[in-house]
Amino acid sequence: MGDVILSEGMVDEGLSAIGIDRRTFLKFCATLAGVLALPPAFARNIAEALQTVRKPSLVWLEFQDCAGNTESFLRASNPSVADLVLDILSVDYHETIMAAAGFQAEAAKDAAVAAGGHFVVVEGSIPRGQGGAYCTIGGKSALQILEEAAKGAVAIINVGTCSSFGGIPAAAPNPTGAVGVSDVISGVPIVNLPGCPSNAANITATFVHYLTFGALPALDSKGRPLFAYGARIHDNCPRRGHFDAGQFVQEWGDGGHRKGWCLYKMGCKGPQTFHNCPTVQWNDGTNWPIGAGHGCVGCSEPNFWDQMSPFYARLPKVPGFGIETTADTIGLWLAGATAAAFAAHGGAKALQRKVTGTPPKPASGRIEDDGSHEGGI
Repeated sequence: MGDVILSEGMVDEGLSAIGIDRRTFLKFCATLAGVLALPPAFARNIAEALQTVRKPSLVWLEFQDCAGNTESFLRASNPSVADLVLDILSVDYHETIMAAAGFQAEAAKDAAVAAGGHFVVVEGSIPRGQGGAYCTIGGKSALQILEEAAKGAVAIINVGTCSSFGGIPAAAPNPTGAVGVSDVISGVPIVNLPGCPSNAANITATFVHYLTFGALPALDSKGRPLFAYGARIHDNCPRRGHFDAGQFVQEWGDGGHRKGWCLYKMGCKGPQTFHNCPTVQWNDGTNWPIGAGHGCVGCSEPNFWDQMSPFYARLPKVPGFGIETTADTIGLWLAGATAAAFAAHGGAKALQRKVTGTPPKPASGRIEDDGSHEGGI
């Protein structure tokens, strides 16, 4: 379990064995620096940390889950995040990918836990109903397995919304009594990486942060790393300009949708969701839901299934804008303010409509608000 310092040549040899040249490796380190919101110069620190093979032990537990986070993690590529990180970490237990089964698998897990100083990765919620009978492995309930694995652990890393906050299994009426890990475990540092599923880049960056700085990343009030969940999707959304201009998609496939206008009226939950999806994206930065024309459903937030649904209905209000101003009003007000810079009379009319609630007349080439202010200001 001690540190093993490798020379640059040995690192290059190891990377070549898994199909990664040094240039790609350094590019990967630079990408991780970006994900961690670090200056580009820190790519060198990350590279040095990854050249020090520390091999921390990792026990990956799966409970009430769909294995989507495992699939997301293992299918990352260019370079293969799975190959790289699995070469850095000692994955001593993972039901989906380990070769061992039965008693041999349980023995590997028990040995890793007994040694201590390990990481516990949890995927899936913890059912407490019926004494935990809704999820048992090897005759033990999920809660019992988790409690045993948490002893002596460096930290628990919850991947996905289910282990972080309960997720879909905990949605009303929650027949199994499902909860997130933080509801049943205390005394161990816990990092939540919610998302349905969690982005492989954020999973990797969390471990790399620990290997680089010897500490877990700074967290928000919900236990989420600030580097990944420190800003709202709305704040970094490439469609934000259309929101500010009052240009909203009214129907799927309409002119505004084809032009990439704001999806707030189609149910986008970006104004209430904290995540780095707009900047990191998915599939090696290829795309993300809003980029593909679908609104955010808020899957990285607690109780998202209950609080964010119906997913294609508008949020009544958007927090964070002064006195709970509605998104529509904000968009129209900013559009009116811009017009006022060019025509004072037009700006005054826009202000009059804002005060009286009179629907503005659509301008040529754009789709304006329909005047239905939900919630008001």
